[in-house]
Amino acid sequence: MNIHVFEPHRPDTLARLTDRRLFRELAYVDGKWTSGPDGASFAVSDPATGDVVANVAELGAVDAESAIDAAWLAFPAWRDRTAGERSQVLRRWHDLIVAARFDLAVLMVREQGKPLTEALGEIDYAASFVEWFGEEAKRLNVESVTSHLPGAEMSVRREPLGVVAVVTPWNFPSAMLTRKVAAALAAGCTVVAHPASETPLSALALAELADRAGLPAGVLNIVTGPAAEIVGAFTADARVRAVSFTGSTEIGRLIAANSAPTIKRLVLELGGHAPFIVFDDADLDKAVDLAVKAKFATSGQDCLAANRIYVQRPLYEPFVQAFANRVAAMKVGPGFEDGVEIGPLMHARAIAKVEAHVADAVEGGARLLAGGTSHPAGALFYRPTVLADVSDDALIMNEETFGPVAAVSAFDTEEEIVTKANATEYGLVAYLVTDDYRRISRTSRALEYGMVAVNRVKITGPAIPFGGVKQSGIGREGSRHGIEAFTDLKYICLDVA
Repeated sequence: MNIHVFEPHRPDTLARLTDRRLFRELAYVDGKWTSGPDGASFAVSDPATGDVVANVAELGAVDAESAIDAAWLAFPAWRDRTAGERSQVLRRWHDLIVAARFDLAVLMVREQGKPLTEALGEIDYAASFVEWFGEEAKRLNVESVTSHLPGAEMSVRREPLGVVAVVTPWNFPSAMLTRKVAAALAAGCTVVAHPASETPLSALALAELADRAGLPAGVLNIVTGPAAEIVGAFTADARVRAVSFTGSTEIGRLIAANSAPTIKRLVLELGGHAPFIVFDDADLDKAVDLAVKAKFATSGQDCLAANRIYVQRPLYEPFVQAFANRVAAMKVGPGFEDGVEIGPLMHARAIAKVEAHVADAVEGGARLLAGGTSHPAGALFYRPTVLADVSDDALIMNEETFGPVAAVSAFDTEEEIVTKANATEYGLVAYLVTDDYRRISRTSRALEYGMVAVNRVKITGPAIPFGGVKQSGIGREGSRHGIEAFTDLKYICLDVA
């Protein structure tokens, strides 16, 4: 493992930054900025232009083991700090993130492509988890148990698991890191983290701020490089007691299988296939507005994105026409352009997938009401698209699209739509638009999803238990349950006779 003091500067990447030390191309291990073996690196590209914005250190399995060594050695001292002391470090980290809000958003636009307004919103979201778990650190209290044995006193306490491996996706490179890392640190755990290779700059900038906040060496380690090699080392090492992963269900299954020999705690936030259900008593304008927000945030590259839009037949045709008109007017372009609502997709595979979904739906009889083609802004831009009359057996109704394509279909009865909505292996979030409160109660209970959004889209935040059922994951992130995931219960029985 090679340690370097200086990093190469890229004026094109740094031009918009007020704090240029937030631009880091080296990994962060044991409190040191670390290069890959023989200076190996990989390119990070701007999806809007294709330009290389950074060459980031490419570490491997040996370096991942070094990071685990560092986290293992740092764990006892971090565990033994008082909850108040850990909380103070997290509070300083939060304040530094807030102060660096614009610079962090700039880095995200460059590596992820989302519009600047969305990037700024994500930084606020990321900071909120650090603040929340900094406070939750002080609430992991010992629980007294009424004794059932004479002459005995009983208590239950929560103790940190140890080293936690965190694996984050490219679509929310800051918020997914802080949601996991802040919870683990607050519990008294230490962390080895692997950010997606498409978007490592956000994680490295957050590590720089954590370092400034006074986080001790080894408590947080950011290991950049090939996922299979690095995450493979994390799952194989028995010292890593938990893995927290956000990403596809396919990769989640692989991580679960590789973690089984060492019986790790798993927190998995996996794929989604969200139904967006509009009943005929809904306000048309509100339903259209909510559908646009639910489908096209992060250019549709969101596990919470509405992947299947169902509208009750009496409202169906007015809805699809108004929805298509609204979508056709959305502005597409690079993230720094004013008013942009749809940015680039992350890579060519995403473009190929949306093209395949659109072609398959049209071939199956769907009406193309908006979009349906690439956009001249660049190779990874796709026009926001609306498909109506999409059949149940179309690819887009059975696979997570992860792109700016909305599939709309009609339904007749409540029983019919509940059956359709539940006919998937996924169960992350469902959206429901209706003014009938009896229906809201019935349908919310009948939908097999971990979260149900009723007459609104924004439902996430640090106070809520985020997560799904079925193949959409295990465990919850955020809320008090998010910190409990990184603790073990210890029961103590004391003889006082």
